[in-house]
Amino acid sequence: MTAPNKVVSSDDTNPAGFNMTIGMRFRAFALSLPLAPFPAAADGEILNLITEADRLRLEKHDWALNSAMEEAHDGGSADEIATVEAILEKEKLSFDGLDMSGTWQCRTIKVGGLASLVIYDWFRCRVTDDGSGWMLLKETGSQRTRGRFFTDNDTRLTYLGSSFIAGETPQAYGSGPDTDQVGYVYRSGEAEWRIEFPLPARESVLDILELRRNPVPTDNNRR
Repeated sequence: MTAPNKVVSSDDTNPAGFNMTIGMRFRAFALSLPLAPFPAAADGEILNLITEADRLRLEKHDWALNSAMEEAHDGGSADEIATVEAILEKEKLSFDGLDMSGTWQCRTIKVGGLASLVIYDWFRCRVTDDGSGWMLLKETGSQRTRGRFFTDNDTRLTYLGSSFIAGETPQAYGSGPDTDQVGYVYRSGEAEWRIEFPLPARESVLDILELRRNPVPTDNNRR
């Protein structure tokens, strides 16, 4: 188990000794629930791209968040729980006027599932605008993501992406449930935002990718 207050420095470390079926039971139950329509305010393009499985994950976002936090309270340290609660309780601000392009410091937080709560170290992400909209690439760390943002409403975006391991070529979104990623994106400050991934394919009940506009170490093993 990750020691209390310890930040894991490698984002592919799986704490040993946990019941491998914890998150799977939650996920199986949630994915068995009826599918509701995708929010009508969503960007029209996303309706043609998002998979049925990811529509369902977004529909169960609030359920996953609450279930994950229940598990975190059962086994996470007080400091770690306080860190995650502070992130989730921040006011959700409008994306209007925010230039997301450029380099960001980013870290992954895994809530519920194999471990009650794991907060990884900071790595480097980059957002670019290819003319069709913002695209995210997690450039360092062993577990990475690449994907695109779509407007849901003034205070929320939707992220469709693909997970991959450093050294691999990322697959296109829609390649399958092992790599497809979906999440809601919230802005929480002048230069900070996060993605909440409900019911990811492995390990946890909820993943959070937190991003902030700070310098990132340049050493390849710590970026």
